[in-house]
Amino acid sequence: MAGKSGKTGSRIAVLMGGLSAEREVSLSSGHECAQALRDAGYEVIEVDAGLDLPARLAEIKPDAVFNALHGRWGEDGCVQGILEWLRIPYSHSGVLASALAMDKQRSKDAFRAAGLPVVDSILASRDEVRSRHVMPAPYVVKPNNEGSSVGVYIVHEAANSPPQLSDDMPDVVMVETYAPGREMTTAVMADADGNLRALAVTDIITTGWYDYHAKYAVGGSRHEIPAKIPAEIEAACLDYAIRAHRALGCRGLSRTDFRWDESRGLAGLILLETNTQPGMTPTSLAPEQAAHCGISFPDLCAAIVEDASCDR
Repeated sequence: MAGKSGKTGSRIAVLMGGLSAEREVSLSSGHECAQALRDAGYEVIEVDAGLDLPARLAEIKPDAVFNALHGRWGEDGCVQGILEWLRIPYSHSGVLASALAMDKQRSKDAFRAAGLPVVDSILASRDEVRSRHVMPAPYVVKPNNEGSSVGVYIVHEAANSPPQLSDDMPDVVMVETYAPGREMTTAVMADADGNLRALAVTDIITTGWYDYHAKYAVGGSRHEIPAKIPAEIEAACLDYAIRAHRALGCRGLSRTDFRWDESRGLAGLILLETNTQPGMTPTSLAPEQAAHCGISFPDLCAAIVEDASCDR
């Protein structure tokens, strides 16, 4: 962390809340991370990131920012650009990697270029998707630049009519081939020497789609760590997650999500997306994987904030 060699006396601003559809999740992540950083010995100020954010940061004068924002404006390069302009060291990925990862279609292009397995997808207007099947069912419709399974529609093979998207969906959405199978995820973080480490593979078990409720409600899903999968699939998940992190130019902590159709073996493993600011709530996946590897939550948050810098 620029300007400080230790924890004592380091003032950390934890950014949370914000303006996106994931505001409530971010508030939960932020509060948890703020308490963990206090437990680790930092002075912490919690900041609900509004339109006055530059003025608030100028008033607080933090040594570094822990970015616990989720969704648009918080993890798409926007707040990262503000922090670069203000020259305040910050956590997680920089402007370009954040913007690239948040744009699902462009991140898929980067994954394809890196030789990583992704499903076919297109961008289409909301009205066009409402009026006809823009690709053969089954397929999935989602915003191109939101997370946490916000606004996801699954169109099953037997569907007679196209999905009736709500009016709050973006004018342009992403439509992708449905990838069947188990939902799995792998977090990646750098060690003290900057070497990337894929932590584990989690099998996410739910009674239905891994939607917003399943992600964040207590009991919404069950996480099996390590996943009971063949060694070949585990190794592929760990490898793909690190390669995805590098393909996007991520920094700090990231988490890559997969679907695996076990009937097809390795060919059934599909990379869905990479999250540059994984959730840090009590039910979140990256902290669970860190704990599985012997990294406590305060130590995880401390490692993230100690990695803070500008020019990311």
